[in-house]
Amino acid sequence: MAISMYQTSIPQFTKMLTNLSNILKKGEEFAKAKGVDDAVLVSECRLAPDMFPLSKQIQIACDQVKNGMARLAGVEPPKFEDNETTFAQLQERIAQTIAFANSLKPEQIDGTETKEIKFSIREWNFEFVGEQYLLTWIIPNFYFHVTTAYAILRHNGVEIGKTDYLG
Repeated sequence: MAISMYQTSIPQFTKMLTNLSNILKKGEEFAKAKGVDDAVLVSECRLAPDMFPLSKQIQIACDQVKNGMARLAGVEPPKFEDNETTFAQLQERIAQTIAFANSLKPEQIDGTETKEIKFSIREWNFEFVGEQYLLTWIIPNFYFHVTTAYAILRHNGVEIGKTDYLG
């Protein structure tokens, strides 16, 4: 029996977003214990000068889920302002993303394997079919940004490990 598009995506996305939320809690606790302003870890910390900061990593991870799954389901994704500067605001974004993902039903996602997906990001235009979109765009991008958010916090001294990432 093949795994469905829904089972390949929503349960794993919500699990990893929950893990990301727990990792962020540890980041917030670390900041409080060390007397570090949220804004420093959230908006300034990054792995390399040309990489996005923690806030943008989390925004993009959430966007992969909400925008990607909305395209597959044929529904309008929630709109977020991309203006989070605190751990609490990032937690709210994750919670809203999980709520949206959980609002999608298997019948909205399953059967979209051959659905045409077209979108643009700035000057780049993309064309996929559903299964290719999920497996080669949404999932790898999601994990890249979740992993990078984890790495930013770990690099800055937050005591997190593989079990925090995997949940």
